[in-house]
Amino acid sequence: MYGIKSIRPVGGHVIQVVFADGIPESFGDIQVYTSGGIQCADLPGYSTVYRQDGDTVYLSDDGSVHQPPGDPGGQPTEPYVPTLGELQGAKKAEVAAACERVIYRGVSVTLGDGKTEHFSLTEHDQLNLFGKQAQLAAGAGLLEYHADGQPCRYYSAADMQTIIQEAMWHVSYHTTYCNALNMWIAGCQENEEVEEIFYGADVPGEYRSEVLNAYLLQIATIAGGSGDGEAS
Repeated sequence: MYGIKSIRPVGGHVIQVVFADGIPESFGDIQVYTSGGIQCADLPGYSTVYRQDGDTVYLSDDGSVHQPPGDPGGQPTEPYVPTLGELQGAKKAEVAAACERVIYRGVSVTLGDGKTEHFSLTEHDQLNLFGKQAQLAAGAGLLEYHADGQPCRYYSAADMQTIIQEAMWHVSYHTTYCNALNMWIAGCQENEEVEEIFYGADVPGEYRSEVLNAYLLQIATIAGGSGDGEAS
């Protein structure tokens, strides 16, 4: 783990990282965490030092390195400044990856006996639960399934319905929230606005859909709050 002051794209295959204290001896896949320890970005393949200026390191994911002027194939001394459209595209990819991670992480569900079990929600898991929904509709009283790290066992129809409902809510909410983030990103007029957006940020009212507002109201009702924030 290394403290950083900032990290941002500066080209199609180059990112800039300003380190706060200490610089790694080698690079590769990068995971970015908030100050609260929540992973907010996954940047694979940045294993090449494009160039370095003190605590500021430029990394490339395509093996390219900076060439001073005068060298064959030389590049400008200043890093490329991405366009607003490029930053918006990179930010949309970042929040989409974060949304997928949160969804795949799954949900913890309290069952009829009072015990809580956790269920991952990868695409394969979601398809399995869709099949369980079909079994419920056909009148099945006991349904085979398994929680994370547990052997397969039979769940009652009521427990399976609870698992499916909470799983569907989790997937639908985060899909809706990610869509609102994309609308916010698309509405930005300055690079700085785009750079400040992250998964888990409070979406401004003008970019909240009717569906997201309904979810936030539901969350606030459960939590006894005002409904102004985001849940992730």
